[in-house]
Amino acid sequence: MTERSTNLDRLAGVVILAGGASKRMGTAKAMLTLPSGEQLLDYHVRYASKLQAPILIADNGRGFQTGLDVYLEKPNAPIIHIADYDADVDSSEHDEQIKTGGALVAIKSALQTLNDLISLNDSGVSKNVQASWLLVISCDSLIPATDLWQKLKCEISRAADKKVICLKDDSHLYPLLGLYQLSIEPDLKAYIDSGQRRVVQFIQPFVHSVPFIKEWHNLTNFNTPEDFKQACAALPK
Repeated sequence: MTERSTNLDRLAGVVILAGGASKRMGTAKAMLTLPSGEQLLDYHVRYASKLQAPILIADNGRGFQTGLDVYLEKPNAPIIHIADYDADVDSSEHDEQIKTGGALVAIKSALQTLNDLISLNDSGVSKNVQASWLLVISCDSLIPATDLWQKLKCEISRAADKKVICLKDDSHLYPLLGLYQLSIEPDLKAYIDSGQRRVVQFIQPFVHSVPFIKEWHNLTNFNTPEDFKQACAALPK
């Protein structure tokens, strides 16, 4: 395997999207408790830490903390809380009304954070060679980060010049369960700066879709307590 292909397949980091308003759920999804007693955020951090890459928590300024001291055990998987790109959030208002700029501003911030980290650590590496990926995991899913990465990274060689690889069912793309190439950051910045926020509209020119694994359908897209209960029941024993 060449150095170029190795870098093309390399995971730069994982972002856990945990800043949604969760109005229908009635509580923040990141703080939901699984049947095991583990909180959802800890569940995602625990699996993400196995990928040995930085873990970014995008919680829209809500200050969610993880009970896992992953950064002490695995220096290659530090936990970094990030603010949304161009955020204008008054944290004192969170208890009454969660304001959010949407998922793209969190993804933009994650891309920028990872690009900055790579610039510091690999300043001598050509950007043409350094084509790493950001794994995006949303808190309306119980798909482990390890499983999602294994599924999506197999598609990198098939995706040609595509910069987004995400799951798709019979009718919908799932852009918040996907890979984003770090080089897409300038395009995303321009899109957000123009006032746009629609995720699917942004990714359409760049996306390579991957069919859902059948067993994953019941593990994702939960928005109500009943949805979450059903997702928990679908977790492998």
